[in-house]
Amino acid sequence: MLGLIQDWPLLCTKVIDHAALNHGAREIVSRSVEGPIHRTTYADVRVRALRLAKRLQADGIQSGSRVATMAWNTWRHLECWYGIVGAGAVYHTLNPRLFPDQIAWIMNDAEDEILFADLTFLPILEAVAPRVPSLRRIVILTDEAHLPESTLDIVPYETWLAEADEDFQWVKLDERDAAGMCYTSGTTGMPKGVVYSHRSNVLHSMIAIQPDAMNLSCRDRIMPVVPLFHANGWGIAFSCPMVGAAMVLPGPKMDGASIHELLTSERVTFSAAVPTVWMMLLQHLQASGGLLPDLKRVVIGGAACPRAILEAFEKRYGVEVVHAWGMTETSPLGTLNAPTPEWDGLDDETLYALKSKQGRAPFGVEIKVTDDEDRELPRDGRRFGRLKVRGIAISSAYHKGAGSEAFGADDWFDTGDVAHIDANGTMQITDRAKDVIKSGGEWISTIELENLAVGHPDVAEAAVIGVAHPKWDERPLLVVVPREGARLTRQDMIDHLNGRVARWWMPDDVVFVDAIPHTATGKIQKMELRKQFASYRLPTNESAA
Repeated sequence: MLGLIQDWPLLCTKVIDHAALNHGAREIVSRSVEGPIHRTTYADVRVRALRLAKRLQADGIQSGSRVATMAWNTWRHLECWYGIVGAGAVYHTLNPRLFPDQIAWIMNDAEDEILFADLTFLPILEAVAPRVPSLRRIVILTDEAHLPESTLDIVPYETWLAEADEDFQWVKLDERDAAGMCYTSGTTGMPKGVVYSHRSNVLHSMIAIQPDAMNLSCRDRIMPVVPLFHANGWGIAFSCPMVGAAMVLPGPKMDGASIHELLTSERVTFSAAVPTVWMMLLQHLQASGGLLPDLKRVVIGGAACPRAILEAFEKRYGVEVVHAWGMTETSPLGTLNAPTPEWDGLDDETLYALKSKQGRAPFGVEIKVTDDEDRELPRDGRRFGRLKVRGIAISSAYHKGAGSEAFGADDWFDTGDVAHIDANGTMQITDRAKDVIKSGGEWISTIELENLAVGHPDVAEAAVIGVAHPKWDERPLLVVVPREGARLTRQDMIDHLNGRVARWWMPDDVVFVDAIPHTATGKIQKMELRKQFASYRLPTNESAA
């Protein structure tokens, strides 16, 4: 016996339809690439997305065609996403921070046919586009007046869009049809393509808006600092219109001062970004004496959030922090560390130790940790192993079958992270499997050491890598970027860590550098650090030899 319920497909276009009908006048504010602040509404975005879908069809785009974007968070980029899926095509976000060779490889792997790009990225396109034979048109997200000269055949977005009207019906699709593509950052080998369905995008957004997740509503003014090209934009392009929240889009200016300006001038109540962005904002606030009068909550993910950031937001500025974990492959929300009743009345030390964890899996996501023989480990908050995940918005395979070894039995995806889970289901990432330090048969968490090091007031950034040791196989090396003007010594850092970690976790040496390399998504590039210090000899090597 089947239920007698309507078969209402979960399509991305239904999200913008809902927003236009029920929250049509709600504001979408953008800092434009050209400079001025631009204001529009959900109703207008839907109209222009309809025109865009119709115009794409005139250019030969069909169901399943891949249409790329290389753009900042602006109203035009948002229109592109909805217009692309409305034409039955697949949006493919390109990360401009990747190397040109990687971008060309990704576009050829995806077989992109049309590209929407911001003015900022024209030099990248001039190097890459001639190497992509499937690419038939390049649309620059600007108007005729701002279109520069180029070696490429480019057209201005506003002129191109004006060639169609909004008399269009969204293409009929199955909810399982592809809606978007996003490639991993390629830290090991070439990037791999993750393909999101309409169904997964809608369900992921329904997870995200819940009170114990991002806790979004139509009363919020939301600024997604995380770029739309980073891990499906954390789904915020769908979550905001789903609840009718106002959107504030930061465009190309991501420095602390510019972010603070929009947070205050546009009365932003909620924001989401990686720790490096929040570090820049907090440094600006400290230097300028600025405040955050309207901001109520921030979600921090993409990398482990140092406790110093958590405490600064909550104690100094009264902003609640929700630590989160996810991946491109998880759409991306996997866990969120929203407060629970058990946190009430805890002392600061216990509370922030809990807040520093990545949190619990919401309904729709299942997690576990296993040993090297794929045996599930107990949830004791102590034993850590390989983190595996499955659920309603989790990848089942990569595009064209790449990296199939990550997908195991019963749909469990091996994340490549090392973690432990406690009895309450709270998960904490302790490392990437390829970064964990194995010393004398025991594992040392580089992430925990890094977070403690960043807690020193004179440290701007820190990274920990394993260096070969004749007795213990590997020992930790702490790499530190001091704050501008600070005079840090090795002993300062050792004294700071002493008593905060087990003695055998203590770094065997500390080195100071001007900068630490990062991946295209802002994560510390441990592979490059290991190459940089490949011949480095720890002082303990001499005594152990």
